[in-house]
Amino acid sequence: MDKLLETIQEMRRTRGWDNSDTLPILIKSVSVEAAELLETIQWDEQNIDMEAVKGELADVLMYALSICIDYDIDVQQLIEDKIRNVYTRYPAKDE
Repeated sequence: MDKLLETIQEMRRTRGWDNSDTLPILIKSVSVEAAELLETIQWDEQNIDMEAVKGELADVLMYALSICIDYDIDVQQLIEDKIRNVYTRYPAKDE
């Protein structure tokens, strides 16, 4: 994960985005890219272009991970905390 975060940050650095990205810009960008991900299935749920899905998903993830980079959020801990929260809020069906 560290290598991936470094690669994303290097891309942002070489383009100057690390200096211009703000939290509001990154949050809006996640939303915009998520909408573009939705567009990949909007009109045809049977013939899904997986390359388009992967491209838009990568955009969503890179913006979300950029937030983690800029605000020193540990991705692993973030996800583990959320999973614990889900287990608490939504017990397994067999319990």
